[in-house]
Amino acid sequence: MSTPRPTPSHTVGPFYGYALPFPGGGETAPPGDPDTITVHGHVLDGEGTAVPDALIEIWGPGPDGELPRKGGSMRRDPVTGGFLGRNGVDFTGFGRVPTDADGHWAVRTLRPGARGEHAPYLSVCVFARGLTHHLFTRLHLPEPADALAADPLLASLPPARAATLVARAEPHRTFRFDIRLQGADETVFLEFT
Repeated sequence: MSTPRPTPSHTVGPFYGYALPFPGGGETAPPGDPDTITVHGHVLDGEGTAVPDALIEIWGPGPDGELPRKGGSMRRDPVTGGFLGRNGVDFTGFGRVPTDADGHWAVRTLRPGARGEHAPYLSVCVFARGLTHHLFTRLHLPEPADALAADPLLASLPPARAATLVARAEPHRTFRFDIRLQGADETVFLEFT
């Protein structure tokens, strides 16, 4: 008897756009928290065309740099099994949002604090049609500049490539981070082994 060969990978989705998003998935910060920021952007393919059916997950530490240990992003009613949503008090550090028809996504979260030798960042995971595996990247805030310069990952990349991991500041505590899946300005994606 011969050993069966593995089957090839298949592309992700687009089924996940129906099954994985949850109400309030982009609202990770407790209402009224003074450290709340908004991060947003577009997911673009290799030709610069918006990807309208991608899914973005974001994880991040709180302002103190500590990873939250609170559950509750997807709480269920124990009686009905229905979705209860976040409790409105605890920061879980996790958000999940689909892109809209224009490929746009947005998450309200807490400004991440530094962790060890790394500049403050949010971990980002991208699911999109045509991908056989989801992609991981980082979203760094543009300040403090000295922390960015000392970050081991950013320092290991050519400046133009490192720039794909840094969001642009906009007014009102908002940061823009476009994710380019391919092409000349392709976002740096990370491989975890």
